[in-house]
Amino acid sequence: MASPSELATERSHSKPLGIRCWEYIKRAKLSYKTHQAVVLIITFFAYTTYHATRKTTSIVKSALDPQSSAAGFKFSWRITYLSSPAETQRRSWVLGDGWAPFNGSDGTALLGQLDVAFLAVYAIGMYFSGLLGDRMNLRIFLTVGMIGTGLFTSLFGVGYWANIHSFYYFLIVQMIAGLFQSSGWPSVVAVVGNWFGKKKRGLIMGIWNAHTSIGNITGSLIASTLLSYGWGWSFVVPGLLIAFMGILVCLLLPVSPESVGADRQEEEEDDAVDSPKKKKEGVTEPLLGSHTEMKENAVGFIEAWRIPGVAPFAFCLFFAKLVAYTFLYWLPYYISHTAIEGKYLSDETAGNLSTFFDVGGVLGGILAGHISDRLDARAITAATFMYCAIPALYFYRSYGHISLAMNIALMFICGMFVNGPYALITTAVSADLGTHSSLNENSKALATVTAIIDGTGSVGAAIGPLLTGYISANSWSAVFTMLMAAALVAGLLLTRLVVAEVAARISETRSQGRSQSRSQEPELNV
Repeated sequence: MASPSELATERSHSKPLGIRCWEYIKRAKLSYKTHQAVVLIITFFAYTTYHATRKTTSIVKSALDPQSSAAGFKFSWRITYLSSPAETQRRSWVLGDGWAPFNGSDGTALLGQLDVAFLAVYAIGMYFSGLLGDRMNLRIFLTVGMIGTGLFTSLFGVGYWANIHSFYYFLIVQMIAGLFQSSGWPSVVAVVGNWFGKKKRGLIMGIWNAHTSIGNITGSLIASTLLSYGWGWSFVVPGLLIAFMGILVCLLLPVSPESVGADRQEEEEDDAVDSPKKKKEGVTEPLLGSHTEMKENAVGFIEAWRIPGVAPFAFCLFFAKLVAYTFLYWLPYYISHTAIEGKYLSDETAGNLSTFFDVGGVLGGILAGHISDRLDARAITAATFMYCAIPALYFYRSYGHISLAMNIALMFICGMFVNGPYALITTAVSADLGTHSSLNENSKALATVTAIIDGTGSVGAAIGPLLTGYISANSWSAVFTMLMAAALVAGLLLTRLVVAEVAARISETRSQGRSQSRSQEPELNV
């Protein structure tokens, strides 16, 4: 074990340069809460840029293939209905004749292949990213991932100025971008999990997870605004933005309290004050355990799968993400091809309205996190939301066409129940399981567990939109039946954990009842 002086020197060198400069100017160490604020802000904007770069492809589809039904070319809130032939011709002139090879008869299929290739590599890369993240400095790993994502997102846009028309160029660039993108989620969840105790983690991460929806909306705004200057800018600017954010991560992000010598006792005291049980027993329960500077070994891939709860939540997320990403990729198309009040909305309006699903998702993530914190029951909360998503999907399909207001309201409710458990599982649940008691306080499992859970979910995210492309050609009702079945299976996969949580609550209630009766006995004797 290293001596105290050696540990102090090591901490000093492992502190991000920006933190060291900040402390030098302030001439005092940053408090634990200041570090927590920095972590939340930096990781929030970091993953916002990840989603902003991910969203650009769906927006630029209208320029690459003007005849496609991709939404999002104009981002205005004016309600317009299906264009007349003259308007369609004018819109085609504004967008140009498209970009070979995507402007041919198979252009939509080729763009679909880019989406599937991106998601497939992203899902596979997620597993490896988790293993690497637990064996490397997460700050450096995240920085490399963000700069790599920025580089290859920009290279896709460079094809515009370089006059590149090879499908395989765009395919390879998208696949490598997907690989770099997979570094993001395991890293940011692991860092946030390192800094926040379990008690308030659900609510904090539920609010923090709004970066997903904000990133989607930001990416849509940037890409659609720049599209008129040439579709290449719609990729290059988000690419430069995430690369710049990657530099800020390298300069400012503290990976863990131990890495910067922060006093974790502040967090433990807050948890002890908030928890009557801990106050009574005089027990503090740090998130990652021991303060000793012992060397921890990273958890293996198979060992991480064996952690109680990882497999059920991973397979639950497979079906939850199948539903969520089907909405992400197909909702604008579905809205534009469904008569609402007897009229069809334009592609632009349909794309704008689809953002209400994301807004509902923000509220759903916050509610799921808060409820799971209050009940101390992650599985019960996630399963309940998934079961509630089934009638929400049914009502949206059956009654969403009645009026625009009804469509928006039901879409919002769907977003809340679909994205609520998705947000909860990928954030608080992953962090909980990454610090499970079976790990004997080993913190070197957070990124691996997060990667396993979200990687498995990402496989479902790739399969859902792919199946929808085939099924929707025959019937949208069949698509919604598939989504409702997926939500049902997602909830059922958590049954064993739900039963365990219910049994724990019953046992806790009985023990509290016994304690109260014992405390009243002396009074009765007197």
